[in-house]
Order: sequence, then C-alpha cells, then structure tokens
Amino acid sequence: MTLMTPPLDQQEDEEMLVPHSDLVVEGPQPMEHFATNDTRSVAQVEPAATVENQPVEDPPSMKFTWTLENFLRLNTKKHYSDIFVVGGYKWRVLIFPKGNNVDHLSMYLDVADSPTLPYGWSRYAQFSLAVVNQIHNKYSIRKDTQHQFNVRESDWGFTSFMPLNELYDPSRGYLVNDTVVIEAEVAVRKIMDYWAYDSKKETGYVGLKNQGATCYMNSLLQTLYHIPYFRKDARKGVLFIDFPPVLQLQLKRFEYDFMRDTMVKINDRYEFPLQLDLDRENGKYLSPDADRSVRNLYTLHSVLVHSGGVHGGHYYAFIRPTLSDQWFKFDDERVTKEDMKRALEEQYGGEEELSQTNPGFNNTPFKFTKYSNAYMLVYIRESDKDKIICDVDEKDIAEHLRIRLKKEQEEKEDRKRYKAQAHLFTMIKVARDEDLMEQIGRDIYFDLVDHEKVRSFRIQKQTSFSIFKEEVAKEFGIPVQLQRFWIWAKRQNHTYRPNRPLTHLEEAHTVGQLREVTIKAHNAELKLFLEVELGLDLRPIPPPVRTKEDILLFFKLYNPEREELRYVGRLFVKNTGKPIEILSKLNQMAGFAPDEEIEFYEEIKFEPTVMCEHIDKKTSFRLSQIEDGDIICFQKCSHLESEIGFRYPDVPSFLEYVHNRQMVHFRSLDKPKEDDFSLELSKLHTYDDVVERVARHIGLDDPSKIRLTAHNCYSQQPKPQSIRYRSLEHLPDMLVHYNQSSDILYYEVLDIPLPELQGLKALKVAFHHATKDEVVIHNIRLPKQSTVGDVINELKTKVNLSYFKFYLL
Repeated sequence: MTLMTPPLDQQEDEEMLVPHSDLVVEGPQPMEHFATNDTRSVAQVEPAATVENQPVEDPPSMKFTWTLENFLRLNTKKHYSDIFVVGGYKWRVLIFPKGNNVDHLSMYLDVADSPTLPYGWSRYAQFSLAVVNQIHNKYSIRKDTQHQFNVRESDWGFTSFMPLNELYDPSRGYLVNDTVVIEAEVAVRKIMDYWAYDSKKETGYVGLKNQGATCYMNSLLQTLYHIPYFRKDARKGVLFIDFPPVLQLQLKRFEYDFMRDTMVKINDRYEFPLQLDLDRENGKYLSPDADRSVRNLYTLHSVLVHSGGVHGGHYYAFIRPTLSDQWFKFDDERVTKEDMKRALEEQYGGEEELSQTNPGFNNTPFKFTKYSNAYMLVYIRESDKDKIICDVDEKDIAEHLRIRLKKEQEEKEDRKRYKAQAHLFTMIKVARDEDLMEQIGRDIYFDLVDHEKVRSFRIQKQTSFSIFKEEVAKEFGIPVQLQRFWIWAKRQNHTYRPNRPLTHLEEAHTVGQLREVTIKAHNAELKLFLEVELGLDLRPIPPPVRTKEDILLFFKLYNPEREELRYVGRLFVKNTGKPIEILSKLNQMAGFAPDEEIEFYEEIKFEPTVMCEHIDKKTSFRLSQIEDGDIICFQKCSHLESEIGFRYPDVPSFLEYVHNRQMVHFRSLDKPKEDDFSLELSKLHTYDDVVERVARHIGLDDPSKIRLTAHNCYSQQPKPQSIRYRSLEHLPDMLVHYNQSSDILYYEVLDIPLPELQGLKALKVAFHHATKDEVVIHNIRLPKQSTVGDVINELKTKVNLSYFKFYLL
C-alpha cells in the first residue's frame, strides 16, 4: 500500500524532528559502495523575473509512504517501491531486505527511469529515508542526505541503515504483523552551474572578483556601495549626543587569550534583531543633551560574516540594498538570493545540536561549534531611510573616479580588441648590432640578445614582407635595398643563433606565410636579425654577396684585467679559412696593435653547464665545426707573469664565474626586514665558504660562530628552524624554498661555536615568586643527556635565594 502525503513543512513538529539510533552506521552511499558522503547544506537560488521583492522559491518536495506487507516472506535480494514523481522526475525506493552484503537493512533512493534518460542527465535532491516505528512514532529511524544523481550514480542512500536484529524484533515496533512502513521525503533542487552563473542576470547585482585574498574588502565595499548616502565625508564619534543615520556595529569576535598567548576567535551565539530600538528604557544610550524628539528606531541593512578561524577564513555579506524583504548574499563576484533565516539566524554563531535518541539508551546530544557567524552589523534609521537609500547617478561619482573608470574601461576594450584580433597579426622582433652591443656585458653574457628587449613590430599577416621592410626603413633609417634579414634558430643545446638569411622567394611572401614557412611552433613570434653593412664613412652600404662557403660569425672580446666581456662585431669568413687569417681584422675591431697575438674560444652552450672550448688558430673553421651564427670569444694571449693578478685569466673561467655567481642579501636575524649587507658568492660555494665570507665581512675571527637561517619565500620571513652546521652542501641548497629560489639569508653571531651549541639543549626558565608573579627569565644550556637534577643545579647558580626550595612546573 502506498500513501502520498503533503510536503515536509506541512507535517507536525514531532514527525519532522525524528532522532536516529546511536547504533546505526552513519553515511549515505551509492548502492554498490560503502564510502560515506559529506552532507553539507546547499543554498539554492531560483532565478526570478524581477530583481527584488521576489521570494526565494521552496524546492518541490513530497513525502512518500511505502507499506510492505509479508515482509519476512520477501525472497528477492532487492525490492523496489512504486514510482512516485517529485519535481517532474520519477523516483522510487530501493531496499535490500536481507542487507546489501551487511547485517543491516540497506535502503536507497533510486532514479526510476535512469536507463531511458538522455546522455549526460543529472539531477540534485535532498532526501530522507525512514523506517517508521508503528508503536511509538518518535522512535522512528530517519536519515537524511543530499546527492547529485547521474548516469554513474543513479541511486544513493544507506548501506547500513539499521541493524536487522532491531528490525526483526517485534518489541521494537518496526515490524508489526509482518508489515514494515517506509517513508521517503524528497526535495528536488535546481542544479546551480556556478561556472556559467550570471549574478546580474539572476539578481540584478554584480559581485567583485576576488584578487587573491580580498574577500574581506569585497564584502565591506559591497556594504558601503549599497548605502548610497555613504558617498559623503564620514563622521566618527564616541559619545552619542545623537545617533547617526547609519550604524555600523562591530561585534567583538576576536580577543587575546592569555592562557594560550595568542589571538582566538569567539564563536559564541549572539542574536541580533531585525529592528533595533535605541530609544528603549527611556533612551539610556543618549547623553543628557541629546535631542529626544528624534526617533531612533533602526532596521537591519547588512550582515557581514566571517567563516573560519583567527588565522584564516573567508568573508562575505548578506545585504538588503533597498530594505525590502529580499536578502542577497555577496560572496566576492557571486551574488545569490537568500531568505531571512539564512541571513540572520544562521549567522548567530554558537553551537548546533544534533539529538540522538533511542529507546533504552541514555543518549547525550551531539553538539558542534559553528565557525561561520556575523562580525559586523549595519543598521539604518527608519526616519532617514528615504534619504539614505536614495537614487545614485553618475554625477554622484567623483570626477577623478569617473576619469579613472573610463580610462580603465577603454584599456580593457583595447586589450579585448587586441586579443580578438591577435590571430590577424604577427609579432616580428628585429635584433640589430646595436642591440647586441647594448646588452652583451650588461644584461646578458651568454648567447647574443634578449629578444624581449628589442624592437617589436605588430604586422597584419596579409601584409607583404616588402611593406614590412618599408616600416623597418622608417623606424631605423635603413633603406629597403640595404636590408638583409636572417632567421634565428634554436639549436639542440638550447642556444639561439642566426641561422640563415631570408631568400628572395621567402621575402616575396606575406608576413603570415613567411612565419608559417620559417617557424614550426604554433603561434610563435617571428624573430629576425637585421644585417646592415657600414662603409668606411659609417654609412649603410649594400650587403656583400654571400656564397656557399661564407659563414657569418659574431665576436666577443674579453678583458681579464677589467673582467669585462663585450660585443665588438661580426664578420663573414670562408669555412675553409683559418682564424689566423682574420687576426688583423679582429685586432682592428678590438683596438689592439696589428700584430697582437690573440687566443680564440668558441662559446658553445651555458645550460646546464658552461661549455667554452679553445680554437686552434691554424685549423680551418670547417674542421673546427664552426658554422653560421656561431660566437667566437677572443682575448690577448695570456702570459704566466701577467695572469698572477687576475681572478679569471681566460674566457672559460670568466664565463664559469658569471654562470655561477649569486648575489646574496644578508639580514640580521634580529632585524629580518632590513638588508644588512650583500655579498657576491658562487653557487659552487660550500657551507664553509659562505660562513667564512660572512665572518670576514663582519670582522669575526671564528666562522663557526655564524649561524644561518634560510628565507621563506611565501611568508617573507626567516624559516622557523636555522640551518644546522654543514647540513647543506652548497649555496643553492640554502637559498631554495620548495620550488622557489631566494637571494636572502639571515645570520646571527653566537657566543659559542655552532657545532658545540648543537650538542646542547637550550631551556628558557621563568622564575616566579610564591605569589606566581614572574621575576626573571633564565636561559640555560646543558648537554642533551642532562637530567632534571642538572637543570635545578644550574638554576641554583643563577637564582639568588635565602633557601633553595623551588619547583619546576
């Protein structure tokens, strides 16, 4: 027999608040699983045709009663109820009379027509399942949960609903005359797609995007914005000669706990009224000089909420923008409609009680603290409501804000337009000799150029390359016929070099076609090197005719005395030629004497290690495997007597130094916010090298008295634990923090060497009088194998008492 009854809210309180057994295994599961499910409440908002004065609709719900006669004679493993419809969907109850592989009754809510539903179907429901006690209804066992049903989980419920021995016991009242009565209360809720949710469309209001941790500011700004009158100079007072039209009441939710020596959040229950009468008790809140003719009756406008603890959490606000019955929840960029219970009662704080009652047991109600509660209330005086909740138009916005907002909107539109048209354009970055001269030895030492710092051209893909060359001519003053462009190529060793000049056929293409032909990577920028030859008068001349034997080389000059590496130019050489044949040209480029002896090195790569090899001057470029775009570093021939005073006498040693050097900023551990001094160190330095350099800088004779502490890149503070003596091998190990690398180390000078200190146990002992007043704190250090008696004996040498009777607590 099946009975249909009205929804839950039409039932008596005794039926609604049904306790469940302590012995029942908690947690809803799909039919095939045993994992518990987190039953968190979901705030449901239905879209409305009007923005305000539209109540939050209750979800469609129904109570379904299923009477199973001849229950003990059911011989099927599982048994389905009749189909019932809630919210336009078909449902049924599924039970396992003998248990779903457990010694409990198993019961689930099932989507009746799931095999025939379209692909990707989904529906969300809050429901409760109950076995009715036919003797005493208040002892019925009821469990509730919520679930989003889909093709993979078309049923959901409780595998261990109630023990079978309780169900079969006639004295318990669940099985009477071989009949069991089962109830299902189902409320179908709308599935909120928050990814596609449009706050303005659904509520008429827009939210503020969370910029990382700005929820507190967002909720406060929403509150201020929805008090139109706030666009005035603020007034703040202490004594109430009269009350302001808008009250902002800060609830004391945070305080200092002396016992725990920390700030704590107060989650106690505090009930606040919808209307606040400050004239009550003959106006006890007013000063004697106050104007008693003003009626100080206030209406609640906003409830600002904090969810979480003292060290973290989330802020949001419930607001009535026009003081109508409709509340809105402003949670960063999401705005939803809420009812009064959600905005007020659920933000009182305190504890929520879940009673657990069963016959024959002494049950204690289960309580849990609510960590989401109101911390600020905003009230508006009734007599000033029309003035405060006024209309706001553009003239009420300050002029500098209008200008700023207009500029930001234009910039946003420009970025949007730029992004929308990006597929129509190609970014061409052109490097020149001037860029190489400016960057090498200053910004970079390896490779030739940083393309992020060269001139960029945003050119439509349909533009012919010849038109682009005209743009280059206007920008650099180089006639089109004197320009020759080279394509950059990334080599297998991850270096980036000019590879070959563009052919005449390639220059006949459009910019888009040229990019597709020369660049294999998707959406890659087109990077070019502009070759410009200069005559004796330093004016541009036509580029030389290039044969198959010609290769283009770039030259860097190293000065070991100044520890300086700079770009001096490029040359075309024959691949069959030898370095010795271009000595005179290089001496001229470097400003050396014509007969100066030169050493040659090829810069091959720099990651993960530097590779810079010596070149035999008498071996051809081809045999030395020199090709287009290669970098040749040269210097004067070194002599033993001249190398003595140089730290890095040759190119390889200098490049190794540049690759491994690390500027480290040292801060005193007592002043962790201020840089004390900086040292240029090497990534190859060991722990001993680092502390030795620090000790030398501060004038300390014993480096072992230096203790270092690493930097926390997230908190921008020293790490809690210092670096143990020689526990880290090299400098990079001291600077790394998870996946980030820092350039800060903290130091402190100890009174004893660090290895000796690490063998001791440091104790901080606070000495108190008999009245518990603290007198002094003693810091003592003892070997780690010391006993409590050793601690007391050490204290006796520090505490001057007339008698030695004291206690360690």
